Amino acid sequence: MAVYTKVDDQTLNAFLATYDVGEATSFKGIAEGVENSNYLLETTKSRFILTLYEKRANPEDLPYFLNMMEHLAGGGIPSPLPIHDKSGKALQTLAGRPACLISFLSGVSVHHPSENQCAALGAMLADMHKVGQSFDESRPNDLSLAGWKELATKTDARADEVKEGLAAEIRAELAALEAAWPTGLPSGTIHADLFPDNVLFTGDTITGVIDFYFGCTDMLAYDIAVCINSWCFDENHQFLPGHAKRLIEMYDAHRPLTPGEIQALPLLCRGAALRFLLTRLYDWLNPVEGAVVNPKNPLDYLKRLKFHQQIGDAAQYVV
Repeated sequence: MAVYTKVDDQTLNAFLATYDVGEATSFKGIAEGVENSNYLLETTKSRFILTLYEKRANPEDLPYFLNMMEHLAGGGIPSPLPIHDKSGKALQTLAGRPACLISFLSGVSVHHPSENQCAALGAMLADMHKVGQSFDESRPNDLSLAGWKELATKTDARADEVKEGLAAEIRAELAALEAAWPTGLPSGTIHADLFPDNVLFTGDTITGVIDFYFGCTDMLAYDIAVCINSWCFDENHQFLPGHAKRLIEMYDAHRPLTPGEIQALPLLCRGAALRFLLTRLYDWLNPVEGAVVNPKNPLDYLKRLKFHQQIGDAAQYVV
C-alpha cells in the first residue's frame, strides 16, 4: 500500500455521500507498499480501506480483481469485500483515479513470520487455490516472462547505477528462464503477490488476505514460489528451511502437489525472485515525486535469486 494521490475533505465527503456507510471520523494514508494509494477510513458506522488505483493498474482489469475478491470471500477465504454504493456500484472514480471502498479486516501483518505462521499460510494458500478453481473469469499474468522482458528493457540502461554488472546479470537470467520456463502445470486463479504485509494474523491464525491487484490466471505453484521468496528468508536474506518446510507440507496436505510442480519449484522460485527484482528496480530508478511511499531495495531479491540459482532439487528447500 502507499499514497500517491491526495484526497481532500470536501472530495471525500462528496464521495461518501453516495454510500450508506456513515460520515468520516478519521482518514489516514497508509505508506506501506508501492502500487496504489490507500487510506484507512473510519466512519460513524465502521472501518474501511479506500483504494485509488494508480498508473500501473489497468482500469480494464479492476472488475476482475473485485470479482475475484468477492468469489474468494464467498468460498470462505478471508478476503475483503468491495463495498457497493447506493446504486449498487463497487468501482468508482475519485480524484481522477479509479477507486473502490473495501471492508476492513482485523489482524496485523507480521514482519518476521514464524514457522507456525508459514504453516497457516500454506494451508490457506492451498484452500484459496481450490476455491479459485470455480472462479469463471481469467486474466493473464502480465508480470510473467513477457512482462519481465519489458521491465528489463526499461531498466537496462541504468541498472548498473544500482550495482555494477546488474544489467548483464538480469539479461542472463532472463535468457535462462525463457529457455526452461515450465508449461503444462496445474493452473488457476492465483494471488501472485502474497507477501507478509498482504496477510493479516491474530496470533498464528490468518484473519485476512488483502491486495489482490496482481491476481491472475497462472501456474498454482508460482504462488508458492512467491511465498518462498517473501516468507522464507530472514532480514539478512538467509534462507529459512524450517519456514519453507512448514509452508510446503501444509500446502500439500490441503492440495497435493504434483511431481511436475515439485520438480519445477526451483525454477519458479528463480522467476519470482527476478519478478520482484525487476519491479523494485524500476520503482527505485523512477520514484514518484511527492508520493508518500517507501521504495524497496531491489538488491534484496538479487540475493535471493542467487540462492535459488544454486538449488538443483526442490528437496533442498526443506533440509
